[in-house]
Amino acid sequence: MAEAIQRVLESFGFEWSGNVVFQKDRIDLYGEAMARLREAGRTYPCRCSRAQLASAAEPGLEPVYPGTCRNRRSNEALPHALRFRIAEDQAPIRFADEWQGEVQQDCRREAGDFVIRRRDGIVAYHLAAVVDDEVQGIDRVVRGADLLSSTPRQMLLQQALGYRTPAYAHLPLLVEADGRKLAKSRHAIALDSARAPETLCEVLRWLRQDPPAELARAAVPEIWAWALAHWRPARLAGCRELRLPAA
Repeated sequence: MAEAIQRVLESFGFEWSGNVVFQKDRIDLYGEAMARLREAGRTYPCRCSRAQLASAAEPGLEPVYPGTCRNRRSNEALPHALRFRIAEDQAPIRFADEWQGEVQQDCRREAGDFVIRRRDGIVAYHLAAVVDDEVQGIDRVVRGADLLSSTPRQMLLQQALGYRTPAYAHLPLLVEADGRKLAKSRHAIALDSARAPETLCEVLRWLRQDPPAELARAAVPEIWAWALAHWRPARLAGCRELRLPAA
């Protein structure tokens, strides 16, 4: 699959430096980060189930962890997740996103202590992403706006671990006409490398860049040259979602 992904990226004109890196090869690095957090008193075991947390959440909203296991003595020999302990006097996290503008989140009230290692032993996304960015020297993160609310929690981990905080730019997410993410389970089709020029121009239109119609007949390098020369990021300011037209 890694090879297939690289071939699709190449057909659409994307480039990268270095080899593919798998998170399974960084388990020791993640373990070192968790050990540092534990020594600093910033983690605790949690045996709450997803069903328990979901039942306490408001319908349609992300569950806010109520701190059930925060001060509870727990037998760590039993299966448990590991949560990051947010300081009681933690101020709201604020940052300037390149496209979404000023962002603020009171992590304690809006998210609660969050999981950094799952009950099954798998390292959770927040910690893995933070360690990966630090190890690779990432200074600018560009990703979908569906991850915007995750950023303040990742910044808390960066601060706790003494890491640098990259600059962030969250692009609007392309979703189905009903607002749901594209997914294979709903028959979203894969990218067709044979239609790379047309697809790139279609995406440029979705991103409000107004490419000329004839650009779809150009070669991929020419499309990228046009896009870079005419890129107008201000047209995306504050936009978090772009919906496909209904079929």
